[in-house]
Amino acid sequence: MKAAQITKYSKNFKASVNDIAIPTIKDDEILVRVKSAAVNPLEMLIMSGSVRLIQDYSFPLTIGNEIAGVVDRVGRKVTQFKPADNIYGRLPIKKIGGIAEYVAVKASEVSPMPKNLTFQQAAAAALTGLTAYQALHEELQAEAGKTLFIPGGSGSFGQMAIPVAKDMGLRVIVSGNAAAKERTLAIGADEYFDYKKVNYWEHLRDIDYVIDTLGQAAFSHELSILHPGGKLVSLKSGPNRRFARELKLPLWKQLLFGLVGARLDSQAKKHAVEYHFIFVRSDGHQLQILTKIIEAANIVPAVDPRQFTIENVNEALDLVANGRLKGKVLIQFP
Repeated sequence: MKAAQITKYSKNFKASVNDIAIPTIKDDEILVRVKSAAVNPLEMLIMSGSVRLIQDYSFPLTIGNEIAGVVDRVGRKVTQFKPADNIYGRLPIKKIGGIAEYVAVKASEVSPMPKNLTFQQAAAAALTGLTAYQALHEELQAEAGKTLFIPGGSGSFGQMAIPVAKDMGLRVIVSGNAAAKERTLAIGADEYFDYKKVNYWEHLRDIDYVIDTLGQAAFSHELSILHPGGKLVSLKSGPNRRFARELKLPLWKQLLFGLVGARLDSQAKKHAVEYHFIFVRSDGHQLQILTKIIEAANIVPAVDPRQFTIENVNEALDLVANGRLKGKVLIQFP
């Protein structure tokens, strides 16, 4: 089969398309014929070695974290899937490899595909959907009736986070570009700030929760709108000791992440706010819950219209690293 692989960490962001053996499956795994694989900014973090303290990979490494496809074979102990079932998922951190014609994955890590989505749309839903679910349920432990603010929430993450938050009974406020306002309000946002016209930090106070999608440049403004005891979870600003403890990393890594995240923790402490960092993991059960939300609200993730196959995977990688995206970038397989 064809697979997009790297042989070392590099900021060059180039992969080779190699012919390798179709993976064999264990008793608890399924073999998936990939129909669509997403190219995420996470690929750049993995390829550059930026996440090697969280997960250090062996080489050659087949890249790709997010897929949709068809079950080809099932392991002896697998009962929830059968051949020809359509599935989607975020692959386990320790065993990625989605940009390939076939993937072996534990059956418990993926879910039946939402019935309202194509393979391309489903491949664009799993990673952001799980990120939103884990941020809201696990990191923030958000409670119904409280208020969530998502700065930069008009993109692909917000498309999934807003319906998950509304399903939990939260009031949701979003900032983003003017073009996305009506679409974002239509999927459930209660209030919207056009970031070019309004500084949200001049209008918002006593917010319960913030999900940061923008990184450290926005951190101080995000902290300023939270009430004491509020919580902020970041997708970008950086890990801290809390993150390392939750992952049960070795003590030396906990100390290292504590040093790396000390400035962020210090800023949060000054505001009497909790700071969390998230690195999303695979979870088939959570995906099943998300599938129900996606189907009920008819959520359709945005997909970039440009078409890529595995042969031009490097063009797709370059687009994600340097281009202006109109949705999730996908590799299509026949």
